[in-house]
Amino acid sequence: MPTGVALRDVRQQLFAAAERVLFRDGANGLTSRAVTEEAGVAKGVLHRHFEDFDDFLVELVQERIARLDGLAADLRGSAGTGTVAAHLTAALIRLFDPVTVSVVSLIIFRDELRARLRQVRPVPGVPVLTQAAGVIGAYLGDECEMGRIAADADVDALALCLVGSAHMLFADREQGPPDPEAVGKVVNAVIADVVQRRLL
Repeated sequence: MPTGVALRDVRQQLFAAAERVLFRDGANGLTSRAVTEEAGVAKGVLHRHFEDFDDFLVELVQERIARLDGLAADLRGSAGTGTVAAHLTAALIRLFDPVTVSVVSLIIFRDELRARLRQVRPVPGVPVLTQAAGVIGAYLGDECEMGRIAADADVDALALCLVGSAHMLFADREQGPPDPEAVGKVVNAVIADVVQRRLL
């Protein structure tokens, strides 16, 4: 980068580069050098905007969590329409895109990143997955209030089962993502006892 040329939205440029690396190479391929090379900037640029690489990763994870707001709005807006299983299947496929799967791997395997995330988001569980379960649980709660799910259903436990099961399906990058039918099969198995059969 020539001296004196301002970088436009450099933080977003670095986040976008990191996501491209994660999409292409997975969590193992994400290094500060890989990010700056992908972004086309000097190595020192990242460290001028972030304390260190883990600080950058914390912000990257926060960006992914913030994107869940859009998923939450769409999913909760669908309550009372269509079928519960179809909405959940579509939401889980949307949630577990390759970048999110790689971000979750980063969180699980980088102890320092996990510790720093707990400082800014002191909630139990794995960040991103925990927030995703909250989104799913809120939607199930809406469907429960509408009478499409049994009144005594433990929607938080169901949400954890759905997110955990879906993560297992999507976690293997080498095999590629599961087909929608496989995801739908798991969804139906998890909710079978609480949703009326005609509403599945």
